[in-house]
Amino acid sequence: MRQFVETLIKWTQAVYLTLAAIWFLVMAWQVIEHQRVRQSARAALINRSQDITTTLGLVVRSQRRFGGMVSQDRLESALTELLKAGEMNAVALLNATGEVVASAGPPIDPGLLPRTAERWEAHRVTFVNPVDLGANVLERGETNRPTIVLPRRDPNAGPPPSPPGSDRGDRVERERDRIGPTSPGLQTNDVADSNSVGRVPSSSPPSSFPGRERDRGEGPRFGRPPFRMGEEEYKALLERRGLHGLVIVMSTHAVNHACTQDLWMRSLLGLFATVAVAGLILAWRNLLKSSELQMRLLRASELTTHLKEMNLAAAGLAHETRNPLNIIRGLAQMIGKQQDASPEIRSKTHEIIRETDRVTGQLNEFINYSRPRDVRRAAVPLGQVVGEVARALTHDLEEKAITLRVPDQLPVISADEPLLRQALFNLLLNAVQATGPGGEIQVVGCKEASSEMALEIRDNGHGVPPEHRTEIFKPYFTTHQEGTGLGLAVVQQIVLAHGWEIECVPNSPKGAIFRISHLRSA
Repeated sequence: MRQFVETLIKWTQAVYLTLAAIWFLVMAWQVIEHQRVRQSARAALINRSQDITTTLGLVVRSQRRFGGMVSQDRLESALTELLKAGEMNAVALLNATGEVVASAGPPIDPGLLPRTAERWEAHRVTFVNPVDLGANVLERGETNRPTIVLPRRDPNAGPPPSPPGSDRGDRVERERDRIGPTSPGLQTNDVADSNSVGRVPSSSPPSSFPGRERDRGEGPRFGRPPFRMGEEEYKALLERRGLHGLVIVMSTHAVNHACTQDLWMRSLLGLFATVAVAGLILAWRNLLKSSELQMRLLRASELTTHLKEMNLAAAGLAHETRNPLNIIRGLAQMIGKQQDASPEIRSKTHEIIRETDRVTGQLNEFINYSRPRDVRRAAVPLGQVVGEVARALTHDLEEKAITLRVPDQLPVISADEPLLRQALFNLLLNAVQATGPGGEIQVVGCKEASSEMALEIRDNGHGVPPEHRTEIFKPYFTTHQEGTGLGLAVVQQIVLAHGWEIECVPNSPKGAIFRISHLRSA
């Protein structure tokens, strides 16, 4: 057993380090898995933004007319239909200088756009696509060309002024004014060539537009609007109204929701791992403590066995010592009774007899204290036992003129009568020794519960100091010069053997009370 406990103590540090390493690995694994889930959710949102970018390219291509012109009203209306609550919050199309040409949803400040391709915030993410949207969405057989967004125009306002020195700066607007927005079969964003005459309905086949046949042939399509415009004007128009970039603001609700759910799950797993490791540590500590307690119990058992053997040996020695003392006492009495004995010899013999009686009394108390307490319960009239003990102490009571008051009716209790008589004798004798001449001793029975009571021995003597109230029940502790210190120790043995309790409390105004509680009625 001792080797087993020593082995457990030796492996304690290794077990604690192993459990700590396991806990650290589990927590690190949860952190890595949470980061993986977070990156996966973000990658899914990025893929969704790429799908939306493809859809926006199809929308822009569907709105284009000849010359790559797109009406801003129609384009923004189509963009608004793409907005979806909880997924895409806003979209903006940018020109070459980064200014917003067309948008849908809440306005986007170009100055706050991220310099990188994406910017993640608490509740939204901004994706910037720095490519020419109009030039990258082509049908089969088409060549690259930019997309130009026609700005909104107030129908009640007059034609915009031409820039100084140029009579062709606003020919697009004049062509639109000439054709008119209310012409039947023609959309407001359809702009005709300056050489064509009349109205060209938007529902006409592609071959009715100038240059359409060349578009279907091997020749290149128009790189700019079919009406006549200077190169510088065309470049300025491309810079201001040409589509060169795309900004999408999407909600991160799905990413946050997935990360929050995964975080809760990882937190619960981490909590379970922590509780498991803590439980294992507590179990190991309990195993160590229980092993140590078993070692202590084993040592206590060995010590108890040794003490029992010593007790039996001491009791046997005390018993064998009483016989020579009785012989010595008898011889001293015989010498003292001789007729020719001198007064000095008689005085010495009386002193021998007195010391022999004192040692014999101590040996008797020691034998009584070392005797096993085997309780044999029976119905014992408490009043009768108290009366017998009082009659045995009549000489001591009369010698000090002490009044003993005993109630007329005391209950019948379940106890061992010889042991109870011995305990009451020691308590009353202790009270007589502590009470001065003319004092008073009371025996009081107090009811505690329906089937339990307490017995009190009260005196008005000098009392017991507070620091001695727990020490007086220890063996060989006494405050009397002639006492042996085993009387109250024997009383405590008898009380505990019955399952009772005894305590010493102060009496009012002076004296002491020895209370035996938890006495059960027979």
